[in-house]
Amino acid sequence: MSRQRLTIGTFGDIGFLTSANGRVVARARYRDWDGKNRLVQATGDTQRAAELALKAKLAERTLFQPGGSALTPDSPFPDLVAYWLEDLELEDRLSKTTLQLYERNMRTLVLPAFEHLTLREIGVARCDHFLKQLAKQSYNRAKQARVALKLALGLAVRHEVLPRNPMDHVSRLRRPASTPNALTPAEVNAIRAAIAYWEAGRSPSGPKPDGQLSAIVEVMLGTSTRIGEALAIRRRDIDITSATPSIRISGTIVTHRGEPTMRQDHPKTAKSRRTVAIPSFTAEAVRRRLTRLEDSSLDALLFCSREGTPLTTNNVRRQLRHVLDLAGITGVTPHMFRRTVATAINEQGGVELAAELLGHTDPKITIQHYIRRNEMVNPATAEMLDRVFSREE
Repeated sequence: MSRQRLTIGTFGDIGFLTSANGRVVARARYRDWDGKNRLVQATGDTQRAAELALKAKLAERTLFQPGGSALTPDSPFPDLVAYWLEDLELEDRLSKTTLQLYERNMRTLVLPAFEHLTLREIGVARCDHFLKQLAKQSYNRAKQARVALKLALGLAVRHEVLPRNPMDHVSRLRRPASTPNALTPAEVNAIRAAIAYWEAGRSPSGPKPDGQLSAIVEVMLGTSTRIGEALAIRRRDIDITSATPSIRISGTIVTHRGEPTMRQDHPKTAKSRRTVAIPSFTAEAVRRRLTRLEDSSLDALLFCSREGTPLTTNNVRRQLRHVLDLAGITGVTPHMFRRTVATAINEQGGVELAAELLGHTDPKITIQHYIRRNEMVNPATAEMLDRVFSREE
């Protein structure tokens, strides 16, 4: 009679032998998830110790079902990183910018802390401690590291290398309390004046201005666009002949590692494509800029180099910082104009309208990251309290 086949995930009789050094070896046949029987063994000083060690090893083995990859729970973490990055490429779901961001965060933030560990050794406590230590240095770094680590370990779970994702159980990161910073109308006009002074050629340093910086600022103030979205506006996106002038926000400028700067055919997210009615100060800046464009094609960028190529966001940031430094104005970034617009529209028309203008699907994002809180309570409370508690004469 043939021997009965073991059920997958179970083992047969345990046998013992004594090695040359006197230690006891316990071993048994185990039927793995692929259906193959494999010999598993463990050693101990006594038969009982060897048996317990073997059973512990077998119990641990049943937790892991090998998938289609060559990864196992004992694979080094860098092997998972390489496999994860390859899988992201195969998915073809993320933009190249996001892929490069994930890879950079993994290699600079996560890998140094986990590169000498196997997947089996990465548990909840280790991940939790890592994120808390990183959060002491920077909340944003810890947040970015958490995303990358959770995605990589999540792939190991989906491909049945690990039974669970330890990142599902780490403590929640606590964001430091902060208030979105926005400019006042007086500060906006001071920035305008500083740029106008520089563009008039009165500043003694730097290259000769081409007049684009002031127009870029007016476009950001009139549309709430991110710097990359403003630089991606084409002639075809502009309508300044109708009764209500408008600009369609349909792309952004990106720079991928090792590649020239290019226009991406959607903004930060595809859902944030929108057409924005523009105020008169933006329309006037756009008209002036259009008269200076040498390229008459519909795909010509509103803001570009002398060769017609896209401006890089870093260069515009650098130029703005340089001009404002000359005027003694510090701490202003292009993104601050977006927060300034959000704050102004919130005060004039409410948060729903501000979120719509910014291209946000959820007003909570607008409130949390873009709107400066007005600390002034409605003065009507003073009149109410006067009526209730006024002193009797």
